[in-house]
Amino acid sequence: MTPKCRSGNLAHFAVTIIGKDRPGIVADTAEVLFTLGCNVEDSSCTMLGGEFAMILIVSHTKPFAKKQLEAEFAAKVQERGLSTFVRSLKDDEVCYQKPAGELCLISVYGSDQPGIVYRVTRELADRGVNINDLNTKLVGTPTEPVYVMMIEAVLPEEMSVDEASLLLEKLKKELSVEISVRLITPVSF
Repeated sequence: MTPKCRSGNLAHFAVTIIGKDRPGIVADTAEVLFTLGCNVEDSSCTMLGGEFAMILIVSHTKPFAKKQLEAEFAAKVQERGLSTFVRSLKDDEVCYQKPAGELCLISVYGSDQPGIVYRVTRELADRGVNINDLNTKLVGTPTEPVYVMMIEAVLPEEMSVDEASLLLEKLKKELSVEISVRLITPVSF
């Protein structure tokens, strides 16, 4: 079943912005979008090391060209040391699609070492688990760094949270990390 979208007369774009962290990045971005008459439909912003990164899904009434968005960002945001990328989206790329299976949170904690992200995400991908969100942080001390990874994922319809937990048991031992899987109860608005 194809999800219903409300995008008929709207042009949608994915806008990615990254640059050295400083106050005002979000305000500068919002100013550009407001000036052009764009609506921010979805967004995510985070700090990665000393860099600030954001991705937004924005819309504007058609006709509206990607070039207008790129030109305004080039004039305003790039002069402030930010890199931008704009991609046009098709209607089916902006429709929210309710996950078919269980939504879960997978947390990984352990001594920092190469391969944690790869091994865990490969195991999940090979089993048809779809990752919606992934965050990592290095905590602890310089002499005893601890790697923390949080994954929001959608399990295939035939997989339970207990089965997902069992499939990661081998990795837990091989990587000497703690891995837990728990159900997330979605909140409806």
